[in-house]
Amino acid sequence: MYSKKLTESIEKELEALKTAGKFKVERELEGAQGPEVEIAGRKVLMFASNNYLGLANHPGIVKAAKDSLGEYGFGLSSVRFISGTETIHKTLEKKLSEFLGTEDAILYSTNFMSNLGFFASITNEAFGAEKHVDVIYSDELNHASIIDSFKLCKKENLEKRIYPHGDLAALEQALEQDKDKNYRFKIIVTDGVFSMEGYLADLPKIKELAEKYEALLFVDDAHAVGVLGKTGAGTPEHFGLQGKIDVLSGTFGKALGGAVGGYIAGKKQITELLRQKSRTYMFSNSLPPSVVMASIKALDLLKEQPKLLSKVKENSDYFRNGARKLGFNVLDGEHPIVPVMLGDAALTQTMSKKLLEKGLYVVGLWFPVVPEGTARLRFQISAAHTTEQIDRALKILAEVGKEMGILK
Repeated sequence: MYSKKLTESIEKELEALKTAGKFKVERELEGAQGPEVEIAGRKVLMFASNNYLGLANHPGIVKAAKDSLGEYGFGLSSVRFISGTETIHKTLEKKLSEFLGTEDAILYSTNFMSNLGFFASITNEAFGAEKHVDVIYSDELNHASIIDSFKLCKKENLEKRIYPHGDLAALEQALEQDKDKNYRFKIIVTDGVFSMEGYLADLPKIKELAEKYEALLFVDDAHAVGVLGKTGAGTPEHFGLQGKIDVLSGTFGKALGGAVGGYIAGKKQITELLRQKSRTYMFSNSLPPSVVMASIKALDLLKEQPKLLSKVKENSDYFRNGARKLGFNVLDGEHPIVPVMLGDAALTQTMSKKLLEKGLYVVGLWFPVVPEGTARLRFQISAAHTTEQIDRALKILAEVGKEMGILK
């Protein structure tokens, strides 16, 4: 029977993942997300979360979500264009666009859905033309949601140019080679912050190339919004380009509360088109009122407490310098993602387990998530971490490093 063949194939695939050391284990947290969490009845230090500002369990965020339940209920049981739009959804979109410096913003269930929705809507839509071909220039290390979004684009309507990570000379060469070709739209696509390294895209140079070759610039700023820039508006603000990036995508699921909710922000014509044509928007349930009200509160807190931004930077610098002083190979950066490079996948897996046993939760990354030979521990720092907690993390890191012979 076919079902038996399918079952056997799946079992073999799962076994192969386990044998190759690529089988992912979901750690079960028992309670709220924070600088410390409980796993299997034991409290451990959390250094593996996108909770950069410590807002995931902030009292103000929790209260906003609770209060919304009494007024708006649990859910809206509908998509936005039928009966799933409350005034609060429009309020959040307006506050978000003002925060980012864009004309408008449109909410999605997740940032994954916003990226899928944008590219399929833009490239598949004919806009009155009988035939068209668009071209996309994408950094090879862009997020999986961007890579997957291209799969929803009709092959006959889209050509892809994947350039080596951060290699803007290669990007310009590709743009130059295409300058006389009859493409309808040219779109340059990049992450604002690359999540495996914490590296920032060189937006000023990329923006310069976009203008020179008349390309639309799309930036996924998921790991930057709420973290970088004077007010936390992300990589555009960080580089003095706020309001000058054509299209931004991002999330409320990391620094801004840590729940769900993605968005596209940019020109009003683009957001209006997405409201009419984007299938991942039109056919996904509206964001729950509790998430909307908590997200509004997150934006308010960021404005009211700018210290959160300086605190996460101070903590990140403190940990990065501390790990380096211990003798670890730590990538340079100015983001709270702090990779400690180990190189070997098996070594990284073992070290991650030993760190957890001693009370430090940090995720190890290895091929194929990162290139072969670049396995690492990815530490993620929060404004909620105290100096004492960071010192404890460094102490555990040093102990395990010495036990495993990584440190002398």
